[in-house]
Amino acid sequence: MIQGTGSDVGKSLLVAGLARLFARRGLTVRPFKPQNMSNNAAVTADGGEIGRAQALQARAAFVAPSVHMNPVLLKPQSETGAQVVVQGRRIGNAGARAFQDWKPQLMEAVLDSFSRLSREADLVLVEGAGSASEINLRAGDIANMGFARATGTPVVLVGDIERGGVIASLVGTKAVIDPADAAMIRGFIVNRFRGDPTLFAEGMTAIAQRTGWAPIGLVPYFAEAARLPAEDIMGLKAGLGPGEGGRPIIAVPVLPRIANFDDLDPLKAEPGVEVRLVEAGAPLPAGAALILLPGSKATIDDLAFLRAQGWDIDIAAHLRRGGRVLGICGGYQMLGRTIADPEGIEGEPRTVPGLGHLDVETVLTANKSLVPVTGMASGASFAGYEMHVGVTRGPATARPFATLAGDRADGAVSPDGRIAGTYVHGLFAEDGMRRAFIEGLGGTASDLAYEAMVERVLDGLAAHLERHLAVDRLWDLSAPVTG
Repeated sequence: MIQGTGSDVGKSLLVAGLARLFARRGLTVRPFKPQNMSNNAAVTADGGEIGRAQALQARAAFVAPSVHMNPVLLKPQSETGAQVVVQGRRIGNAGARAFQDWKPQLMEAVLDSFSRLSREADLVLVEGAGSASEINLRAGDIANMGFARATGTPVVLVGDIERGGVIASLVGTKAVIDPADAAMIRGFIVNRFRGDPTLFAEGMTAIAQRTGWAPIGLVPYFAEAARLPAEDIMGLKAGLGPGEGGRPIIAVPVLPRIANFDDLDPLKAEPGVEVRLVEAGAPLPAGAALILLPGSKATIDDLAFLRAQGWDIDIAAHLRRGGRVLGICGGYQMLGRTIADPEGIEGEPRTVPGLGHLDVETVLTANKSLVPVTGMASGASFAGYEMHVGVTRGPATARPFATLAGDRADGAVSPDGRIAGTYVHGLFAEDGMRRAFIEGLGGTASDLAYEAMVERVLDGLAAHLERHLAVDRLWDLSAPVTG
């Protein structure tokens, strides 16, 4: 089990790299994360959903994603509440404090899924959540030491040296956690090192001496990781460099509950366009070729936030200048005339006006569409998935954005063709679709083969870890803890 001294220390990527590494050695590998919190989710073949990071880890292990790889997924809808997904299915919403009471029942699902994966694998690579040292959340824990203790799974603790204070964070974890929890930790990794590794040799020794844990490796910063799908929006921001003049700008307002933003990853990788994330308080750029409204886990609240930033005014001005707008999923719903939530799916029952740029209306419903799809749009084929609540109808749907397999229409387009909405995620991972889209913006599409690039980066990550980790020692430490 890979646990961390904090969030965003690189646990997800380490598990992905190790999954590819051990799978390349001929082992049957399964990734597993007992509990994840993310609005960036993936659809499994059986119509469930899991965290996007676990889908990437499954890909690294050369297996199809399964709901059992992430049995508990929390999808935040507010500062203190989240939708709870168990083994791929939504079971309800819970506030942060109420969720603590759910944990004993959720542990049953966690152990069931872990048992299923364990029976079919030579090695299960488990990713922890957040920080191992959050002792205030230790009672009833299902994500870190609670899981490790319940299953006898040995732990390797990861610290991020790029943040600073990595010695204190690793040694401090040993100091604050329960001694029985500390005994589960067999080794440690220092991640994201830059510079001469000999300068931190004494640091590795100091950590080992003060904790009694085996040093597994000092992992240098792996820049290519920015090309892999990010689990949270901070990872996407980190991968964006300064734009160059002359490229069409795709402006994306960053909403508080932005969801499935891996839609942006293939566009971000294209040299012919600039993806510009716009933070709260900043205007949408006047020179943008396209404003892309992304998915949202709380569409009505995010629409209110969009208006509070004045972005609705910016969008209207952008359209008056002849610009284009694309809404994906929640962004599509926002572009319509109204959004109704009669069942209180996102809070209190209510109906709110949309931006009014597409002649459609949306009604949110309890039924959630979770399905892989294929189809055609802009003369190009694509494969993607739907993940949404709500039904959208109206005159604009007579001009669909895409035609899905089975002759099913998706989305809507304005009469002048400059405003469009779709429920399909993952459109731009398809090379032909992405190229047609970029050329439609006046940009120059590259010969990027996106999926092949992801595979090359995963292979490179595995080779990187092979060079810098004591992999055989890590394998030796993986024997279950007994007693």
